[in-house]
Amino acid sequence: MDSATSELPLQRTPLADAAETGLKIIVVGGFGVGKTTLVRSVSEIRPLNTEEVMTQAGEGIDETAGVERKTTTTVAFDFGRISLNEQMVLYLFGAPGQERFWFLWDRLFSGTLGAVVLVDTRRMADSWYAIDRLEHHKTPFVVAVNRFDGDESRFTLDEIRQALALGEYVPMIDCDARVRGSVKEVLIALVDHLYTLAMAQEGTP
Repeated sequence: MDSATSELPLQRTPLADAAETGLKIIVVGGFGVGKTTLVRSVSEIRPLNTEEVMTQAGEGIDETAGVERKTTTTVAFDFGRISLNEQMVLYLFGAPGQERFWFLWDRLFSGTLGAVVLVDTRRMADSWYAIDRLEHHKTPFVVAVNRFDGDESRFTLDEIRQALALGEYVPMIDCDARVRGSVKEVLIALVDHLYTLAMAQEGTP
């Protein structure tokens, strides 16, 4: 982590009295893509997480190619909260990335209005399962490409869209999961997408 890394909030931030709308948002993606970091960096409360130290029990089960220096893993979910404005609050749930914990995803999707698919271009194929499950549940989502330091591939968003076989209707955005402002832009893009879909459905006879 560098100076761009957001610090954890030192104390609980009270929910504004004017808050009227709470939206459940889920963050999904492959193992080690940065979901816990994303929730941690943007949450206005000290986030709940279920990270555990990786042990030899996971050797040969968890695919760590490209994230060899990762020493902890989420075994249930991460939870955080962010107020986009005085009326709208997002409740963020970060899903575990390893295949052995995917059975939890369907339960996490319950009541979810939208999702962020976090993509690591070094492990692009890890995003396919997340996208498949979201499409199965008919959950609207945006794709956020977590640009890591030292990522020399620098695929364009159009190239990533093609690799993931995504239609033009799915919003895509670059981000740095360590930076609060960058993550907030991703969440705003998702809320805008949900609003656009709602307006289109309302206008459909």
